[in-house]
Amino acid sequence: MLFSFVLMDKPHSAELRLRLRPTHKAYLSTVADRVAFAGPLMQDDGQTMLGSLLVMDFPDREAALAWLDQEPFTQAGLYGSVAVHAFVNLWPQKTGFPSVT
Repeated sequence: MLFSFVLMDKPHSAELRLRLRPTHKAYLSTVADRVAFAGPLMQDDGQTMLGSLLVMDFPDREAALAWLDQEPFTQAGLYGSVAVHAFVNLWPQKTGFPSVT
């Protein structure tokens, strides 16, 4: 089942996000086959990160939350708010995703 993670950073946490980003990406890479899409949420300037949006496949909510509990940004206390919801993808992606060749 797909789960969406909408994870908003605490205010004034840009330095923490940048410092932990390599560890976060390494953790994501361990479940790369489960990732439907993932990336930072941005301010309108397109430069300032303010959170994360991920959609990933897990057998159930408990597995999704267990994965999130061990995620480096979570462990470091980066997120000010967390929302996890079951997600059904009903629309074929046509834009915003790099083509795979």
